[in-house]
Amino acid sequence: MKSLNEDLKSGQLKQVYLLYGEEDYLKKQYRERLTKALLPEGDTMNFARYEGKGVDVKEVIDLSETMPFFANRRLIVFENTGFFKSAGAELADYIKEMPDTTYYLFVESEVDKRSKLYKSVQAKGRAVELGVQDEGTLKRWIAGKMRDEKKQISEQSIVYFLGKVGTDMENITKELEKLFCYTLDRETITREDVDAVCVTQISNHIFDMVNAVTEKKQRRALELYYELLALKEPPMRILFLMTRQYRLLYQVKQFQQKGYARKEIAAKAGLHPFAVGKYMDQAKLLKNVELLGILEDAADLEERVKTGLLTDTLAVEIFIVRYSQ
Repeated sequence: MKSLNEDLKSGQLKQVYLLYGEEDYLKKQYRERLTKALLPEGDTMNFARYEGKGVDVKEVIDLSETMPFFANRRLIVFENTGFFKSAGAELADYIKEMPDTTYYLFVESEVDKRSKLYKSVQAKGRAVELGVQDEGTLKRWIAGKMRDEKKQISEQSIVYFLGKVGTDMENITKELEKLFCYTLDRETITREDVDAVCVTQISNHIFDMVNAVTEKKQRRALELYYELLALKEPPMRILFLMTRQYRLLYQVKQFQQKGYARKEIAAKAGLHPFAVGKYMDQAKLLKNVELLGILEDAADLEERVKTGLLTDTLAVEIFIVRYSQ
């Protein structure tokens, strides 16, 4: 990301860019910034965009060979084409000899770094991974947003905010906008403001519910369950998400026992590094045999619902009550 920012700042832009990774917000931001840097605003004559699988490579090459119309560059943007997983070999060969006036910008969710196209992009331009950001980066980014709006917030409140809304930058942006509007007449944003207007992500809601069950806070666990029902969450989806949570706790516990560090656990379990600490703390409250028993019981309850022996709402209630006693 640093090299990408340097390109934009200096104006020394590469002929081919690939933006890939899990963080859609960053991919969107850099896609827009690169587009503005490469083409004058409103230049639709020299701009083309291809999205999805099934893009005709021969059509792309024909367009690439066309001289730009009263401009220095022609920009072609590709989004989620799957070229970096398969079917990109022809384009990989073409990139080596494409005209100096044609520029490519690829935006993909997944890439195979062993692919011929990926290697061609690296040789001709720049491939930049825009993955999920760590806690420190998110905290600094949020603090910067606060300064831009002339707002103040404590570090503890930022951590609480992240715990409530999650780590997706697109969602964080929306929740921050709500906070700024809610505190329009005040400089300081508090934890109470976060509770007043920010929506708890379903994954965090489930985490809190499992936490309440683990800590034997039955009333709180049931309150959280009924809140989810009021939000029209299907009971069997809630059971699925709770089961997934317990499965993650079991995995985290296994990795802990093998001596893996927090960052390694995050990568192996597919968790955000920001959340791993909470999972590690929660996993300490349960033994391996308990977690396996819970997972088996959840599967049994799901089977009883499918065979009509229990209603879905009651099955989840039984699950919560049984393990929060």
